[in-house]
Amino acid sequence: MPSSAGSPRAESSQTLDRGIRVLETLADAADATGLTITELAARLGVGRPVVYRLVTTLEEHHLVSRAADGRVRLALGISRLASAVTPVVRSDARPVLRELADAVGATAHLTIAEGDEALALVVVEPSWTDVHVAYRSGARHALDQGAAGRAILAGRAGAGGVVGTDGELQAGAHGLAVSLATRDEPAPGGVEASVGVVSLEPLDLRAVGPRLERAARDLRAVLR
Repeated sequence: MPSSAGSPRAESSQTLDRGIRVLETLADAADATGLTITELAARLGVGRPVVYRLVTTLEEHHLVSRAADGRVRLALGISRLASAVTPVVRSDARPVLRELADAVGATAHLTIAEGDEALALVVVEPSWTDVHVAYRSGARHALDQGAAGRAILAGRAGAGGVVGTDGELQAGAHGLAVSLATRDEPAPGGVEASVGVVSLEPLDLRAVGPRLERAARDLRAVLR
């Protein structure tokens, strides 16, 4: 019988599954001060003693920390793991973005959501154009500005399709982007992300849109 949503498969480790769910729940919590053991137990649907043991183990590995008031939040050990993943993501995403940038003749980027900001995680400039938008990895902007951020918000709302903006982040720049999430498939790793291009010339949606959709499919495949 297939396992129910949120339940570990028969061959998986239930303890590991629950520990990962603790981390995911803390990551999804809107309150940066963390959650109490009772709140975690309620959200996970397990008893407080189970959550207490899980938190103790995660704390020993510096993945969570407990404040004086007992609230649990993610710890710096998570950053160390995340920093090790970023080069892998960049390496896997770069060929897809290279193909997109050279096909369109515009700067291509993979952008993720971090709080209320959009972060350009990987940027590839076209190899054959004389003039193009200089856009650096690590650049941030408000999530509700620019094609990349707006595409992420569209994906969050369950709306598909290519999002376009003109001059929102840089005067004279034109952007198109599409969310990596679809109605049928979440973004890889549950991370809200978009792939897009930005150009100094207006972009033809009919020509560029299908290339963006293909790049999104390719990125979902290599980053899953």
